Amino acid sequence: MPRPKTLRLQRQPKCYPRLHKSAPRRNKLDHYAIIKFPLTTKSAMKKIEDNTLVFIVFIKANKHQIKQAVKEKQACVPLAPHYDALDVANKIGII
Repeated sequence: MPRPKTLRLQRQPKCYPRLHKSAPRRNKLDHYAIIKFPLTTKSAMKKIEDNTLVFIVFIKANKHQIKQAVKEKQACVPLAPHYDALDVANKIGII
């Protein structure tokens, strides 16, 4: 013998969910949170000899966000041929 169906009433909450937040959401990935610090290992030093600087970045940042952060912070990761990456690395304190 099957069980009888019970009466299902519509919900009547005491407080309704908020339709809009009180404050707008803040972007947690600003340009200073994306690029953390320069990497100073032997492999990074080999990259510096090839005119490329290596940085540790936030793990959830994608390539477009990293590129935008590098532009905003006015740093150039792959350097032009007439710049020496060793001099730049010395100036910003990598070496």
